[in-house]
Amino acid sequence: MTAISALPTPSLLVDLDKLERNIARMADAFAGAGVGLRPHTKTSKCLEVVRRQLAAGALGMTCSTPAEVAWLQAAGVTDLLWAHAPVGPPKVEFVVDSVRRGGLTVALDSLEAAAPLSAAAAAAGVEVPFVLEVNTGHARLGVDPERVPEVAATLAALPGLRLRGLLTHEGHLAAQPDRPTLEAAGRTAGALMASLADGLRADGHPMEVVSVGSTPGATSAPFAPGVTEGRPGTYVYYDANQIRLGSCTIDDCALTVLARVVSVQRPGRPIIDAGIKAMSSDTIAAAGSVGLVLDSDARFVDANEEHGFLADPDGHLSVGDIVRIVPNHACGTTNMWSHLYAVRGDQVVDRWEISARY
Repeated sequence: MTAISALPTPSLLVDLDKLERNIARMADAFAGAGVGLRPHTKTSKCLEVVRRQLAAGALGMTCSTPAEVAWLQAAGVTDLLWAHAPVGPPKVEFVVDSVRRGGLTVALDSLEAAAPLSAAAAAAGVEVPFVLEVNTGHARLGVDPERVPEVAATLAALPGLRLRGLLTHEGHLAAQPDRPTLEAAGRTAGALMASLADGLRADGHPMEVVSVGSTPGATSAPFAPGVTEGRPGTYVYYDANQIRLGSCTIDDCALTVLARVVSVQRPGRPIIDAGIKAMSSDTIAAAGSVGLVLDSDARFVDANEEHGFLADPDGHLSVGDIVRIVPNHACGTTNMWSHLYAVRGDQVVDRWEISARY
């Protein structure tokens, strides 16, 4: 095995002990409540992580992009939910081809999005399973709750489509002022989804899937009675944003960027060899920080493409020193890298590829 200190910098690391603990804890919580776990693969984009999630009991995976769908289908993962709008001829054609291979459900929220897919599916002689996306407060994609019965009936009547249930992303939880308020908002979102599904069942629609999804909401929304599955993603790694939201502590954060100090020309302002191309410049980040520096009083206050600016007023860091940084947003950071190193303690165990990147 290789020591972490021998790796080139910057490098992306995943702590296997923390990763495996995070996967097991979430799997146990969902299994104990009888709720399906469908993790979002955009966080890791790594087959070794996906295999561990499935081995721990995940019923399938959630995808954001066609590349993620194609990659996981090629790897033999057979129960996929594409939680994005398949709008435009290339995506419509991709969905039809992917459904032929089996195991794909898509999300829709309008007749305008559904009609081209319906026409293509009917012409190809395939049936595309879909879930109707609902806005429970985030106001991104999704039908407003009062329009759910109307839109569900309209889309369910289209040829080539089959309504399976409802889906939401309770992303508005991240804007709540404190953890108790966040938890309450998550329970409200889950209860709303279950109520809407009950109403659609009364109208004769099968509602086999009632799906909620976020890591901040993973302790609340999925456990509302009537919800069938949850789709957290960031929980495998966690990050500085999830610390801020109370979803985890820094000891749960499995993903770090390894960097070295390359210059200390200005006292108290070390420069490291990891900038936004190593960390991402995700605007979900906690204000005033590019990431959290572990085992140090230094703060990561600014970054250019390949340079990071630390604030180290006590002057503890010198040229050549190694630092490890917890990213603000694990998903955005992952997409910056082609591979990562799996580590235990201070030793490198393996190198894992990151796939399906833009």
